[in-house]
Amino acid sequence: MGGGPGGPGGQGDSTGPGGLVLRLRREQDVLARMRGTEDRIADAITAFAGTMLFVYIHAAWFTVWIVCNEGVFGQKAVWDPFPFGLLTMIVSLEAIFLSTFVMVSQNRQAARENVRADLDFETNVRSEVWSIHMGRALGVNPAEVERKVQEVLAENRARMIGSGQSSP
Repeated sequence: MGGGPGGPGGQGDSTGPGGLVLRLRREQDVLARMRGTEDRIADAITAFAGTMLFVYIHAAWFTVWIVCNEGVFGQKAVWDPFPFGLLTMIVSLEAIFLSTFVMVSQNRQAARENVRADLDFETNVRSEVWSIHMGRALGVNPAEVERKVQEVLAENRARMIGSGQSSP
């Protein structure tokens, strides 16, 4: 078994206590393989569009555009007279592209959440399997443990309902 995060199935091999080889899928490794150049560009544009610098640049740009096209610097400086049809078209196109980039980034975020949920599920299953095996090796009755777990879960749900929180 090769070492490193580039192992099969997006799993990194690491040596645990007693020389036991642990195969762990890392979220960053899985996500890195899912992310292409287009995704990086969309994320960068979306990240910049969500800053105040973006707002300030646009406010300055609109102000200069409108001031110039109102004839403040003379009629030779006017290239898009009121009602600023060219500016309207440019802003509309920008809005279309920005909304598309935001949707691409949101889709990637949803994919990241799915990967995280899958990895959490795998971790939970591994933990449960290991707990059952260790419990049996120690002579613990799994049915009794499960009964106690169900009691604690029922108490917690009752407490959440009583405090007004929703329950799954």
